[in-house]
Amino acid sequence: MSETTDRTQRMPVVFIPHGGGPWPFVELGLDRGECDELAGYLRGLTRALPTRPAALLVISAHWEESVPTVMTSERPPLLYDYYNFPPAAYTIQWPAPGHPRLAARVQALLAAAGIASATDDRRGFDHGTFVPLKLSYPEADIATIQLSLRKGLDPAEHLAIGRALAPLRDEGIFIVASGMSYHNLRAFFGGGATAAATFDAWLGETIGQEPEARARRLTQWSQAPAARAAHPREEHLLPLMVAVGAAGEDRGQLAFHGTMMGNRLSAFHFDGR
Repeated sequence: MSETTDRTQRMPVVFIPHGGGPWPFVELGLDRGECDELAGYLRGLTRALPTRPAALLVISAHWEESVPTVMTSERPPLLYDYYNFPPAAYTIQWPAPGHPRLAARVQALLAAAGIASATDDRRGFDHGTFVPLKLSYPEADIATIQLSLRKGLDPAEHLAIGRALAPLRDEGIFIVASGMSYHNLRAFFGGGATAAATFDAWLGETIGQEPEARARRLTQWSQAPAARAAHPREEHLLPLMVAVGAAGEDRGQLAFHGTMMGNRLSAFHFDGR
């Protein structure tokens, strides 16, 4: 991997909401205005970048392993990891190439930080990757790999994973953390809006703080107002921890503030500029 010390070319880190299932590409009866707003943000994601990335590293909420695991296939398939959608949902294509050399670099950085890791040469892109990135990179012409979450979903561990990966930002790698700032499936269709707004306000305040306080608050996120009402299980929040770890001293900025089914969703960018 080539390296650069030009900070004006340092890649940002982003935490994006990937929505529900194949929402941009299949009619699901969702509010069109809400969907168009989120789709517009994702289509414009590349405007946050100083230059075209050398590759994408995605941390998706939809992959957990006993140790952080990186995909190594040169041609990853798609993993249609959603259920009971119309047939068109299972014909979506996003044939981005993999990047085994980047996977090896990720493992080397994790090892240098004392973090054990593993590889998977069969894993495909799950919908936390191919759904949003089909909007951001419709040509699927940038090499992309995924890194799993670690089972147990410990926030401090995922902050440490992000810190280990921070050098990639100076190597042209765009780190994309794909989850949701609100993810309570039982309440998504009604009754969740208040909890979503309450937790979102806390999250926005936290992301705007200086790095040490930000990390401390995120480590204790479950004590936040409406935390467990917003995330009964935290897998959709944990990609944010990786993004914040990789952000280092960069302050976070609110990049998207919309809703899905009336529930507040936010995206955050960290770029240091």
